[in-house]
Amino acid sequence: MIDIHCHILPSVDDGAKHMTESMEMARAAFSEGITKIVATPHHNNGQYYNTREEILEKVQELNERLVKEGIDITILPGQESRISGELLEQYERNELLTMNDGDKYLFIELPSSQVPLYTEKIIYDIQMKGLTPIIVHPERNAELIDNPEKLYQLVKKGACTQVTAASVAGKFGKKIKKFSLDLIDANLTHFVASDAHNLKGRNFQMAEAFSVIEKECGLDAKYLLLENAELLVEGSMIMKEIPERIKKKKKLFGIL
Repeated sequence: MIDIHCHILPSVDDGAKHMTESMEMARAAFSEGITKIVATPHHNNGQYYNTREEILEKVQELNERLVKEGIDITILPGQESRISGELLEQYERNELLTMNDGDKYLFIELPSSQVPLYTEKIIYDIQMKGLTPIIVHPERNAELIDNPEKLYQLVKKGACTQVTAASVAGKFGKKIKKFSLDLIDANLTHFVASDAHNLKGRNFQMAEAFSVIEKECGLDAKYLLLENAELLVEGSMIMKEIPERIKKKKKLFGIL
């Protein structure tokens, strides 16, 4: 199993605080059946700034330590970049790191409460550079929960998305769990990843999430999501089904 979104790099953001914690996270991931992890530290979110070269160096250091500790997990480079009007300029300055440094897929993080007005244009501009944008954890974005049509339009126009394993497993509540499963059923998401930050409040939950997906969405959905993670790190074209709209149930008000 491959985890394409994890904050396992030590001392760079709100994930692992030090190398010892990174090792603990790696052991926990291995126990869940994870063999490869894409390290995706926050970048340009107003608090953390982790450029391509810095991440590549940290990933090498972490892999060397894993070999020394005898932990059979490989760390691959990635980055969780906050959307901004300067995103393409940062890419042209070689500050942004594509997934596994393959110049194919780029993680995009939206603010948790809204979808900026320029999002559709940025998504388009990224694709004009030959990249595929992946919107991370859309199931936790307040505006998308309230108006899933916006996500449908973004996916229809070429964006991919990644939901969080803990969301699918119900760790963020029933509403977010249901929305996550709705996204899978409607072909509006293409990956499931941990977004793990630590072993206390933000653990991996990957095995549990895929168990839920198999039960609620079927084996085909489970294997598509698993295989897409492999295709992503290879830099290959992922599998996509035709996106569908999520139908919001109308509220019925009865007369008491």
